[in-house]
Parts: sequence; structure tokens; C-alpha cells
Amino acid sequence: MENIFLKKSTHNKFSWDSLGDIKEGRGDLGEEMPVLVYRLMQYTMLDVLTHAHGVDMANDHFRDAGYLAGTEFAKNALDLKADFDAFLAQLQKTLLNLKVGILRMEAFDPETGAVVLTVGQDLDCSGLPITNENVCTYDEGFIAGILEAYTGKRYKVREVDCWASGDRVCRFSGEVVG
Repeated sequence: MENIFLKKSTHNKFSWDSLGDIKEGRGDLGEEMPVLVYRLMQYTMLDVLTHAHGVDMANDHFRDAGYLAGTEFAKNALDLKADFDAFLAQLQKTLLNLKVGILRMEAFDPETGAVVLTVGQDLDCSGLPITNENVCTYDEGFIAGILEAYTGKRYKVREVDCWASGDRVCRFSGEVVG
């Protein structure tokens, strides 16, 4: 029997305006929701993509979605003309205010653009069972999109430590790739 939920459909290309007027639309409920609901959407979507396309391709799609989100987030929620320290402070404050996580820059090489940063209390994985794997592929893309939007340089970002691998923060390493 065909799964009607897996049929292909057409969607409009994403734009920031696609997010709508959340305050107007969710008047009584407000803008916030439990992390449980976000993770339910994220991990069921990843499960469906994994079954349909395999782990590597599913992760690539999640990373690409994160990249698109990070790029649009940076363009619409951050001051891309600020100096690096002001940009980083604004990014930290915005991610904290949105309850995405607590961002810390561990290292930045201004010559190469290489970065190492951590996200504590990460929206995607903090509190997950330990599976000895890094699971924040969406965040890899999200961070790469933000960095590219700010610097104009293409970044490859990979998670090197994760709550799901037994760490208590997610650590990401990024490098300019073009």
C-alpha cells in the first residue's frame, strides 16, 4: 500500500517571508513552543529521509537545510556590516534570546578564517541519550550559512563533539573552503 504521506509535492522556494506573522497567527499561544515539539519534527523528518535516501544523503539534506536557514537567519536577524566582535556578540545574544543555545567562540584565526565554537544547551541534542555519534548536522549547515553570510566566504563546518557522543556541549570546527 502506498504511503500517502510520502508522496511528492511542490513547495515554493523558501524565503524569510514564508515564516509569516507568528505573533498575529498564534495570538493566544505565542511564539514559543516546547523543545519536544521541535525535536519531534526534526527527528521524524530525519528518520523518513534516512529510510528513503540513506544516512549520508539524509545528513547532507539536513546540513543543506541548516545552511539555507543559517544564511536567511543571518541576512534577516543579524547586522552583517558589524565588526567581528560586535557581530559575534549579537549572534550570541540572539541565539540565547531565541533559546537555540549558548554560543561561545573558542578559537578564531583571522588569517585563515578557521573557527572553533561551542553551543551549550543546544536545541537539537542536549539531553539526548548517549549513542556515541554526533547528531547535529543541521547545526553544521546553520553555522556555515551564518559564517558565509557574514564573511562572504564558503565554510565547511563539522561537529567534533556532541551531547549524543558523551560531551556536554556541541563543539564545531569550521574552515574556509573556497
